[in-house]
Order: sequence, then C-alpha cells, then structure tokens
Amino acid sequence: MSEETRSDVYAELAAVGPYGVRPGHALITMVEPHPGHEYAYNRWYEDDHYYAGAMAMPWMYAGRRWVATRDLQLLRYPEKSAIAQPVTAGCYISTYWITDGRYDDHMRWTVAINKRLNRDARVYQDRTHVFTAFQDHEATVYRDGAAGPRDFHALDHPYAGLVVEVIDAESAEQRAELLEWLRGRHLPKRVAGSPAAMVTVFRPTPLPGDRMTYVKQVEGVDTRLTLLWFLEADPRECWEGYFTDLAAPVAEAGLGRVELVAPFVPTVPGTDRYVDRLR
Repeated sequence: MSEETRSDVYAELAAVGPYGVRPGHALITMVEPHPGHEYAYNRWYEDDHYYAGAMAMPWMYAGRRWVATRDLQLLRYPEKSAIAQPVTAGCYISTYWITDGRYDDHMRWTVAINKRLNRDARVYQDRTHVFTAFQDHEATVYRDGAAGPRDFHALDHPYAGLVVEVIDAESAEQRAELLEWLRGRHLPKRVAGSPAAMVTVFRPTPLPGDRMTYVKQVEGVDTRLTLLWFLEADPRECWEGYFTDLAAPVAEAGLGRVELVAPFVPTVPGTDRYVDRLR
C-alpha cells in the first residue's frame, strides 16, 4: 500500500491562485562549505538538495547555481563588507525564481520540507550561510530593450557569468530614492554596450520565525537592495572597465553604500568542476 499523499487536494490547489511566469520573488543564497568539505558539500547540493530542497517545491520554477573560484573571490570588494567577513567568504551562490504572488504558499512548503529533510539527515551541516535571503522583485533593466531573453528566462539561458551587487541605504525613504535612481537613470546607462544583458533588482523580505535555526534572520529588510547582473561574457574577461567601480556612482549620488560586488560563473550540473579551485 502506497504512502498517503493527499493527491485529491492537488486538483483543488491547481485551480486557484496566481500562476504567471513573472519572477515576483527570489531565493538568493550564498554559502561557504567548511574547509575540507568542499567536494562532499558540492555532491550533496548537486545530487540532492538542489532538487529536494528547491526545484521540487511548488512555485519555485527556475534555478541556477554559480561558483566563485579563488581568482574570482579575489576580485570582490569592498574589503570591509557588511555581507561577507572576509569578503571572499561564500564561494557558491544559488539563485531561484518564485512565481509572483506565491511567496506565502512557497514558504509554507519550504519550511516544512526543510524540517523533514533535517529530520531525515538530508541536510549537510558543514557549511555556513553567508548571505541567504528570500527577496521581492523590484525592477529589471534590459540592455537590448525588447530583444533577447526576459528576466523569467534568466536562470535557464546560458549566461556566462553573474555579478552580485548589494547596496545598503541609510533609511527606507532613501532606499526608495535609490531604487528610482537605479531603475530610471543609473542602470540603463551602465548596461548600454556592456556585457550585461540585464540587471534584476530585489529587496529582501524577513524569514519566517519557524525557519531552520542554522539560517540567520535577514538583515537590511527596509534598507537593502540586491542586484543580479547577468553577463554574456566570463566576468574575468570584462571586469576591468565595467565592474571595478560600481560603488563610486552610488556614493556620489549620496544614496547608499555598496557592501558587496562579487563575480561568479555557472556551475556545470552533475559535476565537480571548479571544486579544486575554491581555495
């Protein structure tokens, strides 16, 4: 006799609620495997957690893993970062899109499934969450207008690199001003003629009180913005001239402080490529 799965409820759930393709929300999680555990962590994430702890969940419809080898870690700035201490911490980052309007539904599932995975010893403990947050989508700025992939394609399109930028404003009011400046003035100029096909902008949301204890509560809920730059070139090939000075315009505009600029390349699913280049 098969285990009871309450399959009769699925048809009812499918008939209600939003089900568009817009990425209304994201999970962005930057993690540091403990020294000596790099291969085991990668195999656990590739072979189990990426699916059981993420892609198999309702309303999480796209995902991608990225890695920063040691040479990429050394390109990060600023040296004193509110995100990563040291700034090189967090050699893996995973990005996931969640259907607009389905955050609460997804969170109920994710909290429950992670409790189950933990109970069943399917959570790898020898790792540190450096920057893990669910985030709400605020804007996407495209380099090529209506041509090319949309933001809902971004985690499936074979982009060659990702740059993660985190900006902290001093207040909620200043963050609103920062967002308008980024969306309307700064980002359209920066992506024009650049290797970045698009930039998505998110703001963090607080994690639920019943989250797993090893994931700390999100900081900067009222003041922080996270930018994901999707690149058509390896970040090492275009770092100089495009990404070495992202902090200066924000500071000059008086709208906040850039707390992290970090380049990554995509992992190759099912492999241990790059694991021997993390240290």
